Amino acid sequence: MRKLISGLHHFQSNMFESRKELFERLATGQNPDALFITCSDSRINPNLLTNTEPGDLFILRNAGNIIPAHGCGGGEAATIEFAVAVLGVRDLIVCGHSACGAIKALLNPSSLNKLPSVRSWLSHAEATRQIIEDNYSDLDEEEKLNVAIQENVLAQIENLRTLPMVASRLLSGNVHIHGWTYKIQTGEVFSYSLEEGQFLPVSEVENAVAQRQLLTAGVATL
Repeated sequence: MRKLISGLHHFQSNMFESRKELFERLATGQNPDALFITCSDSRINPNLLTNTEPGDLFILRNAGNIIPAHGCGGGEAATIEFAVAVLGVRDLIVCGHSACGAIKALLNPSSLNKLPSVRSWLSHAEATRQIIEDNYSDLDEEEKLNVAIQENVLAQIENLRTLPMVASRLLSGNVHIHGWTYKIQTGEVFSYSLEEGQFLPVSEVENAVAQRQLLTAGVATL
């Protein structure tokens, strides 16, 4: 706690004063650019990763960057609904990461014998576990984990699509979903390319998506 309190004093006496106008503006409301759904892992810092300011990201975090499907309850659906319907967020990012402990536990259920709440939570990622078991049994443990991290992002995106507010906005083209994975040891971020069916460097995929959206918008105005 001593480190945290020292950091708090540093923020108040240095960082806050030098950026007072920003915080005064944020006090009147928020208008985030994106909803960033990621893991609770302490090694992940969405604002640092994306070089964004306070107010730029609406952030949802939990173990395993999991999104329970519609009807399963929990605060995730409420947070996403608020971001989309009230804040008008158009870009929804689901970001997994390397060496994810939640996904590692998902692939090794016996490790959860004394963690019933964690076991119950990870049941929302059962599709990921089943995909790995049925399709990647020939991989070694490290390879399985890496593939599972990617597959889980895609599985959670499917759950995200079941939420009524998201489904409606997707149909009207007012929401876009992005699947990312972050490699902690290198700082690399990969984005899922629907066309290629795999995760590629994020700039490569997102630039292509942006170009398609511009073309689509141009066609719509003809």
